Amino acid sequence: MRKSIITGVGRYLPENVVTNSDLEKIMDTSDQWIRERTGIVERRFADLENGETTSYMGAQAAKKALEMAGLKATDIDFIIFATLSPDYFFPGAGCPLQVHLDIPGIGAMDIRNQCTGFVYALATADQFIKSGMYNHILVVGAEVHSSGLNLSTEGRDVAVLFGDGAGAVVVSAYEGNDGRGILTSHLHADGRFAKQLWVEAPGASFRPHITEEMLKNGKVYPYMNGRYVFKHAVTRFPEVIMEALKTAQVNIEDVDLVIPHQANQRITEAVQMRLGLPKEKVFSNIHKYGNTTAASIPIAMSEALEQGLIKEGNLICLAAFGSGFTWASSLIRW
Repeated sequence: MRKSIITGVGRYLPENVVTNSDLEKIMDTSDQWIRERTGIVERRFADLENGETTSYMGAQAAKKALEMAGLKATDIDFIIFATLSPDYFFPGAGCPLQVHLDIPGIGAMDIRNQCTGFVYALATADQFIKSGMYNHILVVGAEVHSSGLNLSTEGRDVAVLFGDGAGAVVVSAYEGNDGRGILTSHLHADGRFAKQLWVEAPGASFRPHITEEMLKNGKVYPYMNGRYVFKHAVTRFPEVIMEALKTAQVNIEDVDLVIPHQANQRITEAVQMRLGLPKEKVFSNIHKYGNTTAASIPIAMSEALEQGLIKEGNLICLAAFGSGFTWASSLIRW
């Protein structure tokens, strides 16, 4: 039976480290305030003036994933790029990524599902592989948040959360009978809550797309109803994880590692407690990178592999919750 396995993983982080102390200099906040509410100590900001764009970072992560998979860029049949911060309003980031990797002609698509984007993209790749349409798919999650944040006291509640970075995986066809592969994918959304975590403008519902007034009233910056998001996240995360386990007919004790979207350390800890898992079974690196949205899970996967936390045969659960609201999970036998 044809299945999908992850054959390569890679990450890329900008060199520019922005600490909480750095943010203290430009807004009314403190290292203690940020740590207590988010668990974040520092994050990375891209150097856009020197070309460190979303597609560029995605390409660097992709090269590392290809190296691990033992493949050349020309072996890739299709690209799926998850991001809310493409280089341009259009086209999507998958097309400029092609240029960086020098693989014109193959299909490329973007998935714009914010914090759940990577899990949605992985599920899409899985179905393309299982259908027989493609053999090797590059799935990338990358974000440049820093250029779209209100880095002032007015925007501090959201601005302190986000960072830039990229992660990538190669998803390949597999015919083995050893149980390896992407076992389940569960994708959900509830658009009734879209305005609880969003950037209202620019958008096609406005003419023109952007105005001086939008800039003044903050419509171009992210808005988040923090308490509302927390309340839903700590419910939806466990739900979608348990949904995956039920489908695969395994128990939570069988899971070797949960890799959640790195949204907020308080959310991660609440999910861990609700699932009854020991701390070491729930991966966290938000203290180093902040919330990198679609990039957070592949970055975390790459680090977990390097740290020896993921081994062949392990049962790994990916889970995410974010703007939309959307939530999703993927269960993988490594």
